[in-house]
Amino acid sequence: MRVFGFAGWSGSGKTTLIEKIVPFLVARGMKVSLIKHAHHGFDLDRPGKDSYRHRDAGCSEVLIMSQERWALLHESRGEPEPTLEEALGRMTPCDLVLIEGYKAYSVPKLEIHRVAVGKPLLCPGDSNIVGVATDMVASALPTDWPEGLPCFNLDDAAPIADFILSRAADVPRGEYGR
Repeated sequence: MRVFGFAGWSGSGKTTLIEKIVPFLVARGMKVSLIKHAHHGFDLDRPGKDSYRHRDAGCSEVLIMSQERWALLHESRGEPEPTLEEALGRMTPCDLVLIEGYKAYSVPKLEIHRVAVGKPLLCPGDSNIVGVATDMVASALPTDWPEGLPCFNLDDAAPIADFILSRAADVPRGEYGR
């Protein structure tokens, strides 16, 4: 498996860009998966559903399965949040795992930057950022722009997909293995 990350402030368009890129990767015959880190609690289940009731009753895990898809809901119940390494170890093997979030981890990343968000660029302080996708015009790039750092327009999904394939890192065998 190979990994590639996306970093950016909330509202910068990480999810939207990933949504545009994935079809280009899949069209190249890649089996693509994604890990999204949420900074807040979330729930995929709804009160009243059987699976919710089972978890509410105390089950640590509930696996919901149908012909179309399956999902494993795991209640942490005070356990520490899994690391990225642990999350990768739980993934079914594929060609490429895209990672949204996990800004502090050492994986090659594309920074997503939108001027309207009003936040500074992350790339000057993160050597794992290997490129930036932005709506900033080239003439507005800051004077301290890291030398040689590629810059893409947010709408250029195909060239960004090619870039990701060229820069994705191999996951060392056994490090994140099942």
